[in-house]
Amino acid sequence: MYLSESEGANFWLSVLTDLKSRGVKDILIACTDNLTGFSEAILSIFPQTEIQKCVIHQIRNSLKYIASKDQKAFMVDLKKVYKAATKSQAEMELLNLEEKWGKKYPVVIRSWNEHWEELSAYFQYDEPVRKLIYTTNAVEGFHRQVRKITKTKGAFPNDMALMKLIYLAVGNISKKWTQPLQNWGLTIQQLCIKFGDRLKINL
Repeated sequence: MYLSESEGANFWLSVLTDLKSRGVKDILIACTDNLTGFSEAILSIFPQTEIQKCVIHQIRNSLKYIASKDQKAFMVDLKKVYKAATKSQAEMELLNLEEKWGKKYPVVIRSWNEHWEELSAYFQYDEPVRKLIYTTNAVEGFHRQVRKITKTKGAFPNDMALMKLIYLAVGNISKKWTQPLQNWGLTIQQLCIKFGDRLKINL
């Protein structure tokens, strides 16, 4: 666990450096939100990592800049992009989105275009793998449960008091992690084929 008052590139660089020094040799795929410098920090320590920016974060950030009267219609068109069957189909739908909404919401469309390579990495994979990597929702859900416990406690006398509370919370939260991932057997085989010697499984 790491404590910081802000999430910047320097903080993430220190986290990744620490993970490497503690024995992490490789990261195959990293799903991140859109924090400035996060991707660069990952690639500076683990240069072979595939970055997948969280599509749900990108959607939420986009909707902040869409007028409420347009949000429903915009989402219908945007869903055709990120729910497409293939990357080429998604890119065609992104062009359609730009043609229809680009003049009214140029900043939103530019953001999708600028981050497209990292937003679309999941199209390389089959559906079960896509579900695992295209959003950070699983991590966000975990953070929500930790926040429930920390926000009711008010101030902490020091960082160690906070760390101890979170440590106990993690123990309780993880007791419910009993469900295996759906189709994990097929998923791990796909990842083995894609990443070759970087991913070893014992048979």
